[in-house]
Amino acid sequence: MNIKLIALDMDGTLLNMEGTISDVNRELIAQALDKGVYVVLSTGRWLESCYPYAESLKLDSYLVTCNGGEIWTVDKKLIERHLLAPDRVNMMWDLCRGLDVNTWLVSTDNIWYGNRRPDNFSDHEWLKLGCDSHDTEKLDEIVKELSYYDDLELTNSLPTNIEINPKGVSKASALERVCEELGITMQQVLAAGDSLNDIKMIQAAGVGVAMGNAQDAIKQAADYVTETNEQDGVGKAIEKFVL
Repeated sequence: MNIKLIALDMDGTLLNMEGTISDVNRELIAQALDKGVYVVLSTGRWLESCYPYAESLKLDSYLVTCNGGEIWTVDKKLIERHLLAPDRVNMMWDLCRGLDVNTWLVSTDNIWYGNRRPDNFSDHEWLKLGCDSHDTEKLDEIVKELSYYDDLELTNSLPTNIEINPKGVSKASALERVCEELGITMQQVLAAGDSLNDIKMIQAAGVGVAMGNAQDAIKQAADYVTETNEQDGVGKAIEKFVL
């Protein structure tokens, strides 16, 4: 394999259940970097939530955040951004709260946890809305209602949540832009993840890796299923395909 870039989801993939990077994963990422391979965090998280991990790994290229809603350099230069219309965010918040489903909102200037909302949605630029519930019927109802809007991209990062971005936004499309910037192709990418917001990048990559703890659909879409995030699955995939 001629892998030039490793794209890693964070929660459920690079990070263990304690939210940390294992020594094994850290060492094998360092070996890949020493070999001249780019390592890119490709996550549903927003910039400030993932940046400390990039710093600790000494990454030197790009960060894909908010499921592809933003692309940043590690020097915090914004390369690309995709926004939701404020009235759409308002509508989705009302829908979720009407069904008593928990919400979180990500704007370019704030994170609105715990069903919080701004006084005026139009005062902010919106990257993503998320909601979660253990009542799958409520989540199904939200998916059904939002499916009528052709400007929305629906995915999840856990079976118990829904994440909504602007239409066309995905980790795959963001990684294609990163590849253009670096002068490589998606066939030279290894992408690893565990949830539906990872499936497009896993399908588009030269080597698509599903975690052992991944949702079944991700395992079916992947070229290879590695160990779980508690068993250094990322490091083992790097060792197999890159080093």
